[in-house]
Amino acid sequence: MKRRLPWILLGLALVVMIGGLLLGEYRSVLEKAVTVCLDCIGIG
Repeated sequence: MKRRLPWILLGLALVVMIGGLLLGEYRSVLEKAVTVCLDCIGIG
C-alpha cells in the first residue's frame, strides 16, 4: 500500500488540475496574480 499511495495522490492531483483547466479556473488565478503584482509595484 505504501508504494501505491504516491501514485494514487498523483492521479488525483492530475484529475483536479484537468478539471480546473476545463472549467477555465486558470483565467481567474491569472487575473488575481496580475492584480497582486501590479499592487505590489504600485501601479494597480
